[in-house]
Amino acid sequence: MFEKVLIANRGEIALRVLRACRELGIKTVGVFSDADANLPHLRYVDQKVALGGNLPQETYLNIEKIIRVCELTGADAVHPGYGFLSENAEFVERLTGRGFKFIGPNPETLRGMKNKLHVKKCLHEAGVPVVPGPLEPVRSLEEGKAIAAELGYPLLLKASLGGGGRGIRVVEKPEDFEGAFQSAEREAKLAFGRGELYMEKLIGRARHVEVQVLADTFGNVVHLGERECSLQRRRQKILEEAPSPALSGNLRQKICEAGVRAAKALNYTSCGTLEFLLTEEGEFYFMEFNARIQVEHPVTEMISGVDIVREQIRVGAGEKLKITQEEVLLRGHALEMRINAEDPNKKFTPSPGKIARFEVPHGPGIRLDTHCYTGYVVPPYYDSLLGKLIVWDVDRDFAIRRAREALRSFVVEGVATTIPFHLKILSHPDFGKGMYHTQFLEENFYS
Repeated sequence: MFEKVLIANRGEIALRVLRACRELGIKTVGVFSDADANLPHLRYVDQKVALGGNLPQETYLNIEKIIRVCELTGADAVHPGYGFLSENAEFVERLTGRGFKFIGPNPETLRGMKNKLHVKKCLHEAGVPVVPGPLEPVRSLEEGKAIAAELGYPLLLKASLGGGGRGIRVVEKPEDFEGAFQSAEREAKLAFGRGELYMEKLIGRARHVEVQVLADTFGNVVHLGERECSLQRRRQKILEEAPSPALSGNLRQKICEAGVRAAKALNYTSCGTLEFLLTEEGEFYFMEFNARIQVEHPVTEMISGVDIVREQIRVGAGEKLKITQEEVLLRGHALEMRINAEDPNKKFTPSPGKIARFEVPHGPGIRLDTHCYTGYVVPPYYDSLLGKLIVWDVDRDFAIRRAREALRSFVVEGVATTIPFHLKILSHPDFGKGMYHTQFLEENFYS
């Protein structure tokens, strides 16, 4: 097991990783920007080091600074959390090249994941359903037009080395193809150094369902069920739940088994998430593999009883998984609401500033992952997430009721938040019936 872990992140995930490390008897190092000097996890780490500055590029994204702190403090491993350097192959290569461990996949795996088309081909060969479309890149504009005529509209143009939603264009009709192709190619070249594109059929009114997996270096892979992540705004998730209300027993088994098969096909280790699109007809297709801990992991922890971060650290230290698939027992229903410092009435404009009052909900089945407190100043430099409110109950109906009550007793003053917006979602009759998809918020709450 590691002796000392550097937590290369901030906010609620830094606090989450800290607690897992302390439970495992691991010493910790915290790093922080000027704006983050008063984050709660820094009170409990064994050592803390200022990175200097505020912008992500000079702090949490600065590879050389992070590695230098490892050398100064004697940390033997880095936990990246999510975002920032969590899927940066260059960082992992430089880190491991200087004798430190990375709690996550190896750099070869991360580099392979960056080529979305390569991953899609590998999983297709492994028998995992993939979105309809050619498994080779588009070589020219004219070839793209010919493929589009055969594939049918609407369709997606996607950068092979894409990420973060860049290099993606929706093409509704033939006359839009040329402009979309040139725009996507240009953006891909600027963002990733290569303009290579591939094409997929656009699946409308689909659901976003993902499977959580854990994999060790001994070839053991287990899944912890699935999550429903269809409530999104501009491809950013807002509310998640587990299990998905759209899946029956047979379909649930198929999609979870596909997640395990995909992880094995890619020789994956660590915790990871397979994202699938689920059609109205009950067909599902692989969409993306997230090679890190995800923001929404707590809903899976709540129904499975498995500490995903602790298992991620154990696997990163070379230990075997403590659980087998037969030992994974899923129980009840959980919801996670992302509480962001954003104003839903002003097109979700970020709302940085000082929190004048912060009163949190309590009670059975309520969990709040947050780094905020009364007097905390929300900085303008990073993601606007204030915390994640997670609730659990014996079934979905009671979980929704509990979530509404928890939100009503959650008081944040001084900055605008998404709490009122979550209450609107939970009160919508179609959400109550589990009848929604990835365009649900646009169609029902804003244009």
